[in-house]
Amino acid sequence: MGNRLFPLWSFFNYWLKKEDKFSIHSPLLFKTYGELFDFILAKDQLDLDIEECRNSLLDSDEVIEVLDLGAGSKKVNTQKRKVSAITEYSTSSRKTSQLLQYFCSRTQAVQVIELGTCVGLNTKYLARETKGCLATFEGATELARIASLHLTDSSVELIVGNISDTLPEYLDRIDFVDFAFIDANHTYDSTLNSLKSLLQKVRSGSIIAIGDIHWSVQMQSAWNEIIEFPEVRLSLDFYEVGILFFEFPGDKEHWVLDF
Repeated sequence: MGNRLFPLWSFFNYWLKKEDKFSIHSPLLFKTYGELFDFILAKDQLDLDIEECRNSLLDSDEVIEVLDLGAGSKKVNTQKRKVSAITEYSTSSRKTSQLLQYFCSRTQAVQVIELGTCVGLNTKYLARETKGCLATFEGATELARIASLHLTDSSVELIVGNISDTLPEYLDRIDFVDFAFIDANHTYDSTLNSLKSLLQKVRSGSIIAIGDIHWSVQMQSAWNEIIEFPEVRLSLDFYEVGILFFEFPGDKEHWVLDF
């Protein structure tokens, strides 16, 4: 099955498997899942300046040259790309960004890491919940330049370069990671390598999110392997994003949840 058709097939499978709050037996997970929607509702009239930033990027006529270091884009897979097209096809929806915000807020959020800055929209959302430093990594120089134009929060450190080099260097400088979002190269190897590196720095209450877990056969294979890691106590599949907990009472659990 080609990568273009795979997401349709995988979404159908997700739709068949997904469950709502009434299927959840764990009181803690039931509370966590319910609070996610409460969080999004409470944010309805907040962070609208980030959406204004999104709209300005969608209106941009600028064309930039993007050097892909991973799986690339399915919709705009040429080296020269419009900023508007990148924003339309390669960024998270507001709702997904708020999901990331919520799970970031459930951690101490002193040290937050984002792998794959793109144009910086998720970065801006995560910065609103970061209480210490948010390190965001981007391999494409021109994408990093576009993102830097509106990443003005003092808590954000934008790190440019090949993530396979820059991430280990950064992790050597810090003691722990509270929240991390892996959304960079979208390949099996890079996703697993990034996660394994981050696992060395997780601490009590850390959460790791992985983007586009059903984007391709490779990404779904990586996700299926990751949820079996012994360190992972609870995994949540929201289709666009997978969430990993490393502390959870009781037996190891995996849930496919409606979102």
